[in-house]
Amino acid sequence: MTTNRLTRHCFTLLMALGLGTPLLANAESLRFGGNFPDDHSSSKAMKIFEEELDSRTDGELTAQLFPGMQLGGASENVDQVRSGVIMGTWVGIAYLSRIVPELEALSLPFAFDSREKAFKVVDGQVGEMLDKKLAEKGFIALGYMELGFRNVTNSERPIETPEDFKGLKIRLQPNQTHLDSFRALGANPVSMDIKEVYGALQQGVLDGQENPYSVIATRRMDEVQKHLSDTGHFYDFIVVAANRDAFNNLTAEQQKAVKESMAKAVEWQRKKAAEEDDAARKTLIERGMEFTPISPETRAELRKETQGVVENLKGKIGADVVDSVLAELDS
Repeated sequence: MTTNRLTRHCFTLLMALGLGTPLLANAESLRFGGNFPDDHSSSKAMKIFEEELDSRTDGELTAQLFPGMQLGGASENVDQVRSGVIMGTWVGIAYLSRIVPELEALSLPFAFDSREKAFKVVDGQVGEMLDKKLAEKGFIALGYMELGFRNVTNSERPIETPEDFKGLKIRLQPNQTHLDSFRALGANPVSMDIKEVYGALQQGVLDGQENPYSVIATRRMDEVQKHLSDTGHFYDFIVVAANRDAFNNLTAEQQKAVKESMAKAVEWQRKKAAEEDDAARKTLIERGMEFTPISPETRAELRKETQGVVENLKGKIGADVVDSVLAELDS
């Protein structure tokens, strides 16, 4: 074994044991923790990133991946990245909105009607603005994957009208706009880390939850939920966020390799997620969930009932940020 290979092997072992230095400057192995299961498209995409990075740097810079909450839940992963304990995470943007509230501009209720429009927003000037906000808080955004349109499941009744939301105790991500939107519909939203959701549904602590079809399927929510709808109330992104200082301490050549490797992974994931979306819905129905589609008329009513949330958000994070998103959607 060469000296470089031996050094890298020892470093990898130390990091796996939690004995490595916190910030990853000059490190040859970069640790990424995630809460998504191994079989989720984002975790598979991170494997592509791992392979691409190894290839582009001839093995001199590698990635260690810890999906499936091996290093803790989503909130814990974000804190680990911010403190420099790990290099990065791939996580729903809601878990970063408590640190960078401007990210909530991507969570306007019932605003997105296609993934194409969603990526037009995040890949354009809005995304650049949000990347700067993330950098101010110690993060580097390496790319945005698809988490997808979020849909409601529950164990009480089909969702067909706005009235059907009333009184339902529904788990949401820790995003204030998400929570405010469901309160506007008369539901009782509860912020809870994803690692606790299945048990809470199983025990009847919650009536329901909301997630993209792929997450509902991979986390087997159908085992503890009966009703499924296509509310599509938010379009959600996964951001791959790295520790800013650790990333900046990499050489320019290494930074380029990381960005190019992630670009390949993100491109693959977006295509794969789109393919899997409808397949996951069919899988959930095949497993026994009762699917009730939302009519265009009901969707319009839901949009109207949550319009006040959009106006409140302008006052909270700035009308310019929200208006930029709306302008992109209207263009």
